[in-house]
Amino acid sequence: MAMPIRQSKVCFSLRRMTIRTAAFLFLSGVFVSCIVLGGVFAYGQTGVQTGGQTAAQRPAPAQKELMAEDVYKNIQVLRGVPENQFLSTMGFFSASIGESCEFCHDDESSWAGYAKDNEHKQTARKMILMMNAINKSYFGGARKLTCYSCHRGTDFPKVTPNLAEQYSAPVVEQPDVITEQAEGAPSADQILHKYLQALGGAQRLAGISSFVAKGTYQGYAEVDKSPIDIMAKAPGQRVTIIHTSNGDWTTAYDGRSGWVAEPGRPVPLLELTGQFLEAVKVDADLAFPARIKQSFSQWRVGYPTTINDRDVEVVQGTSGGDFPVKLYFDKESGMLVRQTRYTNSPVGLNPTQIDYGDYRDVSGVKMPFRLTTIWTDGRATTELSQIQANTPVDAAKFGKPAAPASSQPATR
Repeated sequence: MAMPIRQSKVCFSLRRMTIRTAAFLFLSGVFVSCIVLGGVFAYGQTGVQTGGQTAAQRPAPAQKELMAEDVYKNIQVLRGVPENQFLSTMGFFSASIGESCEFCHDDESSWAGYAKDNEHKQTARKMILMMNAINKSYFGGARKLTCYSCHRGTDFPKVTPNLAEQYSAPVVEQPDVITEQAEGAPSADQILHKYLQALGGAQRLAGISSFVAKGTYQGYAEVDKSPIDIMAKAPGQRVTIIHTSNGDWTTAYDGRSGWVAEPGRPVPLLELTGQFLEAVKVDADLAFPARIKQSFSQWRVGYPTTINDRDVEVVQGTSGGDFPVKLYFDKESGMLVRQTRYTNSPVGLNPTQIDYGDYRDVSGVKMPFRLTTIWTDGRATTELSQIQANTPVDAAKFGKPAAPASSQPATR
């Protein structure tokens, strides 16, 4: 399905059936790579990514989280790490070294094959211990050094200055977190008001209480597109079903609890917890923009930037999770064009980016018909062909889905 953002070094077998889970927002998450993952499963869970919270819809108390060693075999360094963070760590490795599953997992025929040891896994364990020791000795245990600090997308750290980079125009990078209001920037309320007006106005938006959408989903490495159904109901309920050749991949959120059901995962039905539960909550909230000001708090505006050669305003809001969510609005049209958020892992922060486009009129309001989701090990495009507003949706659609039959990784 999807690949590390860097080129085509991808473990197609695992991705076609197992990477999909972590990908939701409108589809987002993190999985793959290859560094310390064991293989055969015992039982467990994984996740998606960050969200808003209202008093009436706080996440239900989660069950005791399973650790990586409860699910996979041959876990040595990353013991005691929640299983969902363990998988996001694999995505972080993938982004850091520009490789994917097969770089460290030479046998992808079964989960037992994934557990087999080799030189690359042994090296990765040493690197994790080295990184942790440096952070502890020189930075008081704060995470100042990560795999990405030195590797920057290559399997060998760069040691020689690049003159072309030195004398070319610098790349302006956005900070992970906006720490203070940008001087001279408009207020968050002004930007959000313009957004609501661009969509059709607060009154019309408040009149949309549900919608049902159909379209296609395609991962970066997939030749064929898969049919997708999306159903949402205000406030804060959402389900997405991708009909793959291996079975349905479902991400559901009922306003309190969330699940991912996906063929080919070690545990085909996962209950979402923590930051991954917050992620689906954010997407459910953003599906109904009329309540965007109430869904987030501690609004802050950063310095403007550009996306696809267009000026955008950057607004950050807190949804109750560990990390804030950044929203990018086209300065001219006022439309939301990007969402960026982060989930934590034992070795670093994992970004997820969703780009929104192709806004069309639906019952008097504008809705995006194209969403491009990028995370540390993949990219996927959702193209909707139709959205029907205020269509009745059975509440059971947002509940716990049935577990898929298959839990074996796909073969090439």
